[in-house]
Amino acid sequence: MTEVLGLSAIDLARIQFAFVVSFHIIFPAFTIGLAAWLAVLNGLWLLKRDEIYIRLFDYWKIIFAVVFGMGVVSGVVMSYQFGTNWAVFSDKAGPVIGPLLGYEVLSAFFLEAGFLGVMLFGREKVGEKLHFVATVIVAIGTLLSAFWILSVNSWMQTPAGFEVAENGQFVPVDWWAIIFNPSFPYRFVHMVLAAFLTTAFVVGAVGAWHLLRNRESAGARKMFSHAMWMALLVAPLQIFAGDMHGLNTLKHQPIKVAAMEGHYESHPNGGAPFIVIGIPDDDAETVHYALKIPYASSLILTHDLTSPLMGLKDVPKEDRPPAEIVFWAFRIMLAIGFLMAVVGIWAGIARWRGKLYDNPKLLKLALLMGPSGFIAILAGWFVTEVGRQPWTVYGVLRTAESTSAVDAPAVALSLLAFITVYVVVFGVGIWFVLKLMARRPSEHIDIDDVGPLRAAGITPAAELVAEEATAKGGH
Repeated sequence: MTEVLGLSAIDLARIQFAFVVSFHIIFPAFTIGLAAWLAVLNGLWLLKRDEIYIRLFDYWKIIFAVVFGMGVVSGVVMSYQFGTNWAVFSDKAGPVIGPLLGYEVLSAFFLEAGFLGVMLFGREKVGEKLHFVATVIVAIGTLLSAFWILSVNSWMQTPAGFEVAENGQFVPVDWWAIIFNPSFPYRFVHMVLAAFLTTAFVVGAVGAWHLLRNRESAGARKMFSHAMWMALLVAPLQIFAGDMHGLNTLKHQPIKVAAMEGHYESHPNGGAPFIVIGIPDDDAETVHYALKIPYASSLILTHDLTSPLMGLKDVPKEDRPPAEIVFWAFRIMLAIGFLMAVVGIWAGIARWRGKLYDNPKLLKLALLMGPSGFIAILAGWFVTEVGRQPWTVYGVLRTAESTSAVDAPAVALSLLAFITVYVVVFGVGIWFVLKLMARRPSEHIDIDDVGPLRAAGITPAAELVAEEATAKGGH
């Protein structure tokens, strides 16, 4: 078997898919939360008739459209690899994953694509109420898309509801068990909350950026306020959901948890320590320079000090995931999750003291936390996917048995092409999104201008209507 730079065709195929999916996941992760927030802004505009909400909606809908487009393009490219590099997996698992991906297109993507144009351009054409309905439908579509994609991925992690036919294909026998497989509810909740937090910290960073330049910007204040409410409320909820997800993973994929924790040795009597930091070494089967908290791993994972925990040495080396990757990815995700909660609590205290917009340290930290959600999602995705190895369908189909009959140079060439095109195309796209975010929100609205009106119970929208009526009367 030929190799390129010491990498086999299987290694290169895995790297290629990891590269493409890592690029792709950041876009839907952002649009899931942003679509929901756009629906909230639109609803608040209808309810309160405060001009600031519709101005923010118009500000962020353009960003949503660009990111949505990049997500569609990267998603289409990703699906082609099932045929080019993973033909055996597609053949064997196709009867299960094919219909699920088809449902995603028929239900979720058609909703998103069908109503996106109305959301972006149709307010004056269909009316404000129908425009709001279209925005809500787009938001529902993004959630439905996550539902089906997470169902596919969860089935690959905890397969259920199928039988293996004589030709080796996985034949569905219970679609309910396939869709709602044992890990799906936990993964879906964890991913949706992660998407909401990702969007919140991007919006919060944009708000902080503009507040550091103009503390009186009404649009920036509203952005930052909404984002910090989300951080305060959702980050602790995500920690709880992550704990539940971890317990589910321990039940169905204990070796993955052992890699996450860096436990090479088993702990049959409980009392496993939590390794805060260290250097895992799969060859030596140990964690060098480990900083441990006694009994903490058993307490966190089983909520019991005496429950047994499996170690990596309990299975042959060929059945173990690479702990050197999973260990660090898990700690990155965990650290960011707790830091998000800290930012939310800090912002809550600042709000209570009436200093939410006047704390430079908080604003600068929020700005630095802008990309944190994307980093956490990528780290979590690496925990999920690398931790599943050496299986494509856990316990049923190995990764080494899933690839197409392609040579390493062919895969390497396509990988190089992907890297080149992605860096150029999506690099320009991300640069453009950052340029859009750098625009001042609601430039014509200023706190000094609308403050007296709000004190008198008059919204900026009412002021604009009154001005328009006066101008018409003057003519």
